[in-house]
Amino acid sequence: MSYFCYSQFFAIQTNQTKQIQEIQQMKKITKEVYLQWYEDMQFWRKFEDKLAAVYIQQKVRGFLHLYNGQEAVLAGALHAMDLSKDKMITAYRNHVQPIGMGVDPRKVMAELYGKVTGTSKGMGGSMHIFSKEHGFYGGHGIVGAQIPVGAGMAFADQYFNTGGVTLTYFGDGAARQGSLHEAFNMAMLWKLPVVFICENNGYAMGTSVERTANHTDVWKLGLGYEMPCGPVDGMNPVKVAEAMHEAIERARRGDGPTFLEMKTYRYRGHSMSDAQLYRTKDEVEEYKKIDPITQVLDIIKENNYATDAEIEAIDERVKNLVDECEKFADESPFPEVQQLYDVVYEQENYPFIPHKL
Repeated sequence: MSYFCYSQFFAIQTNQTKQIQEIQQMKKITKEVYLQWYEDMQFWRKFEDKLAAVYIQQKVRGFLHLYNGQEAVLAGALHAMDLSKDKMITAYRNHVQPIGMGVDPRKVMAELYGKVTGTSKGMGGSMHIFSKEHGFYGGHGIVGAQIPVGAGMAFADQYFNTGGVTLTYFGDGAARQGSLHEAFNMAMLWKLPVVFICENNGYAMGTSVERTANHTDVWKLGLGYEMPCGPVDGMNPVKVAEAMHEAIERARRGDGPTFLEMKTYRYRGHSMSDAQLYRTKDEVEEYKKIDPITQVLDIIKENNYATDAEIEAIDERVKNLVDECEKFADESPFPEVQQLYDVVYEQENYPFIPHKL
């Protein structure tokens, strides 16, 4: 049995109608796309850098998991998604994904500050960003917990015939959880409209992929379920977009799930408390040579998509927006004590704690 081959995808679809083939055509990656990718990824990087800075100042507390280095995985996926009906669910490294899907970044930063103006009124914090309005269903702190939840969301789309697809993300460490196998089995049995994505950044906290299993190709876990699967260069947004488009369209037309292993890398530690004793600085510097932001910027310059002055203007916009997010979070109030009672279930025959929300 051979695994899913993206380069052969369209060739083997000879029995599809012209209408279906038109639906499967990926949006072109134009000059405007590259410029948007650069601005978006640069903002996501600087947003995370700012969070690291304010974390040291104890404005953000608890755990903090940053996305630096993995931006191409999100940029490519957003290019392939239909944000009017597709959804996303992921683990606790979840600050910039909702921003990419349309959530106000000021509200995301306010949530990390624990402020009432945050996406969950300050009650979720770093690991639980959430926006039903924009199709982003969390941040989940329990390793692998979001995998079956993502399959369940896809089941709902199938049941109600919404035409939506759920992108379910998890790390290489979560790929060793039993819940993954249960979700894979049900998703294939029912041909659910879901794309499972492993963001393999090389380390499950501080444990390398080589030490968690007798194989390093995480994508091969899909073979046991005859699920289309394969590896993707997760440092290149073009490669990500191409793979994600094919997987999403496959799910959307009713042919079931796909499992993609995004081979990526995180430049910062697992969390802010990570001393990173498990890897060398030289290793990190090697991966910075294929930084997704640098790759996109190089293409912009090689093709004269923007002048140096225009690139500087983008960088200035990014800086100003990050500063605006920080100012908004700093100046926002903390929740009132009453909110503790408002966010729990209200019991009709126990009227002693009235809800105000």
